[in-house]
Amino acid sequence: MPGAETIKEKETLKNGAGSPDVKSRSGKAAGKHSPGGVDDTIDDPPPNESRTPSEQDELEYVPDGGKDAWVVVLGSSLALFASAGMINAYGTFQNYYETTLLPSTSSSIISLIGSVQVFFLYFLGTFTGRVFDAYGTKVLIPAGSFICVFSLMMVSLCQKDQVYQVFLSQGVLFGIGIALLFNPSIAVLGHWFRRRRALAIGLTTGGSATGGVVFPILLEQLIPKVGFGWAVRIGAFILLACLIVSCLTIRTRLPLTGRLSFRTAIDVGGFRDPRYTLAAVGSFLLFYGFFIPYFYIQIYANYRGVSPQISKYLLAILNAMNVPSRILPGYVADNVGVMNVFVPAAVICCALILGLWLPSRNAGEIVSFAALYGLFSGAFVSLVPSYIATISPREKYGGRLGSVYMVIAVAVLVGTPTGGALLKETDEAHFRTLIVFCGVMTVAGTVVLAMAGAAGHPAVRRLLKRRSEDESTTDGDKTPVDVEAGGGEGH
Repeated sequence: MPGAETIKEKETLKNGAGSPDVKSRSGKAAGKHSPGGVDDTIDDPPPNESRTPSEQDELEYVPDGGKDAWVVVLGSSLALFASAGMINAYGTFQNYYETTLLPSTSSSIISLIGSVQVFFLYFLGTFTGRVFDAYGTKVLIPAGSFICVFSLMMVSLCQKDQVYQVFLSQGVLFGIGIALLFNPSIAVLGHWFRRRRALAIGLTTGGSATGGVVFPILLEQLIPKVGFGWAVRIGAFILLACLIVSCLTIRTRLPLTGRLSFRTAIDVGGFRDPRYTLAAVGSFLLFYGFFIPYFYIQIYANYRGVSPQISKYLLAILNAMNVPSRILPGYVADNVGVMNVFVPAAVICCALILGLWLPSRNAGEIVSFAALYGLFSGAFVSLVPSYIATISPREKYGGRLGSVYMVIAVAVLVGTPTGGALLKETDEAHFRTLIVFCGVMTVAGTVVLAMAGAAGHPAVRRLLKRRSEDESTTDGDKTPVDVEAGGGEGH
């Protein structure tokens, strides 16, 4: 199955023949197969003779549970609830801005504000990862918490038809704040989990989906009663309470470098591995259309004449169904392989967009799409870092994930504004164009992801290995194609 390989096959790929088992610290074979086809050897740091035996033991040991580890998961979940959860609620802001606060501004420009937030999350995340490696969370989490709360306070003061105020406070400033929170909250889980890493990431990213349920309902209820300004301020105070807990509970376990360098923030070496390249391209295509339903489902419902008492809860429904889809796929992926979960979820999303959203005309059909799309699309967020981890050496994982996040950052920056440009008018033809565009991008991304899974199949990898050996035999100066587990580097 794509994404599920035996260690024996990995060793064959590395050495060209079966090789003796390498004994680990525990005395068991280091090539022991972990659930989901994840080779434990990719998580171990390269040998370093300068380390003492006790330091080496500390680096190799991973708690994979226990009170301290799950407390960190709690803090990370609250950090994502407060930060990324507010991003998931942007559809509510989009609807309010178009109808009340920024009525003279185009839909494309308003959606760009939300896209800029997500762009900063992924783009700056590659560099905050380096800061995390050097100093841990003691600087990033408090700084990100302050910026997020402060930016929402500024949003609450924005004046009507002053789009630059909203862009700077909510788009730029809040985007920078969540960038400081998101990546460290995910990366710190690697200090505490190995075998159950996908589950821990799923639980943590589930926090952002939960925030996407709470904040739309909160805003929809408070804006008519206390006004937009105070509704946003109350949301900011909720963020403050959650992020205080995050500051107190998120902590690192492994030694930190204490040296800040951005030279390794992006590692393009992974693109020599066809699995990595295809995963990056597939992620770009998927995330190009990923947020379009989140931003436009409420506007579409209003166009179809759905009751406001139903349409205003669509985003909350979508995000509520995101919660199990962030957690359960991670748990299943730990056992059957990441791509064996990722690709089927993407296929179902294709069918939902083109087979349910496109022909939907009434409240029942639109609500069904929102619930089902939320249920299956949430897997995208948690499974991208999980898959990159399975094909990357531990010491290069941060840089490899950073490179993929840079690709995703470009996709989310232009994706929803492209949708807004396609929706020049809220009529049948323009909505159809928007939905078809979203579906086509999702189908294209799914096909490329399936190719990445196929490239990881043992038979395909053996074929690539033989081809690279043939090339290296004919030309001794050429380096063989990098098709080994984890890019074949650092082992």
